[in-house]
Amino acid sequence: MRAKLSRARWAPFLAAIGPGLIAAAADDDAGGITTYSLVGAQTGYSLLWALVIITICLAITQEMGARMGVVTGKGFGDLIRERFGARWAALAIIAMLIANLANTVAELAGVASALLIFGISPLLGVPLAAILVALLVMRLDYIRVQNVFLLSAFLYLAYVVSGQVTHPNWSAALVGTFRPTFSLRTDFLMIFAGLVGTTITPWGQFFIQSYVVDKRLKTHELPYARTDVYVGAFFTDFVAFFIIIACAATIWTHGLHISDAADAAKALEPLAGRFASSLFAFGLINASMLGAAVLPLTSAYATCETFGWESGINKRWRDAPVFFGLFTFFLATSALVVLLPRMPLLQIMFLSQVLNTLVLPILFVFMLKLTNDRSVMGKYTNSRIFNTLAFLTTVAMIALSVLLVVLPLLHIST
Repeated sequence: MRAKLSRARWAPFLAAIGPGLIAAAADDDAGGITTYSLVGAQTGYSLLWALVIITICLAITQEMGARMGVVTGKGFGDLIRERFGARWAALAIIAMLIANLANTVAELAGVASALLIFGISPLLGVPLAAILVALLVMRLDYIRVQNVFLLSAFLYLAYVVSGQVTHPNWSAALVGTFRPTFSLRTDFLMIFAGLVGTTITPWGQFFIQSYVVDKRLKTHELPYARTDVYVGAFFTDFVAFFIIIACAATIWTHGLHISDAADAAKALEPLAGRFASSLFAFGLINASMLGAAVLPLTSAYATCETFGWESGINKRWRDAPVFFGLFTFFLATSALVVLLPRMPLLQIMFLSQVLNTLVLPILFVFMLKLTNDRSVMGKYTNSRIFNTLAFLTTVAMIALSVLLVVLPLLHIST
């Protein structure tokens, strides 16, 4: 009897978990691993303070998306269309799709980079990876796909171990965590924007809300959904923290640089020795495959929900042709781009994250408007503290985007 009561107590939480944890695992994707590695290799411990603030912003913005999904039972794009009209919805969706396509290319660039470490030609491996991702999503049912995604998250713990055994300068890390530094140099702004855009992503905002809707969560389950989102945000940046720490201790400290995936693998040498490259490649493939599934899936969900087309991974192709067609288009197009001759794989993975930062302000303005609209959210509108923090996040994103565009035009560079 006691066991049954215990299971009954945990049942609502177990039913609600998934979106936040899956988004967390997919956040530390090829672009994420690359960007966090570059942050540690180029700036050492000095941007850890930004990661702390970004974690709070990530938790707040994703909670808003989850709350909108639970309260309304509708996706982000769908709500934008209903509240602001089809033109504004199209703007939001196009911005998201551009960023998502760039990030899907980055995921398959991650696969290609990892395969090169193993000595495998991307011409063979990248198409196979794209086909495997498509089969995983299209052939398995909802619960199995979720479990595969959640299981993948545990592989990131290797970075946590590596961050410990590299013997970092914890005093410098403590200073970097609590003493903010900022610069208007173009190289600093780029790496800063990459750090922001790889953690708080356009696809993440759509994904959280769509996945919550797909799980059909109710308002009494909102506390569990919030817990899922908050744990996911912490997990994302907990892993990111140790990736930065490991790269700062092994690459930045010794004055080295990252020019390809093999260089980034040096951060794992204290943990894996001569197997560091293989361990890094394996982790990069896992992260890339997870992201390559989630990003096209998010694009298909958001687009179909916005314009009223059938969607869902539990449906068949003939029931949701646009949904599966978009998913396939993203995978196939990204694979073809990566396979073009002399593609700069590392730059693709990093610059796609910078693009995220430029797109985010558009989405945050819509999110703030919607979560403060009582006709949409009823009694579940933002609290004062949420509004303050979300508003500051939006303003900071707009300012950073303006700086990224304007300063190069004014020739303010290194």
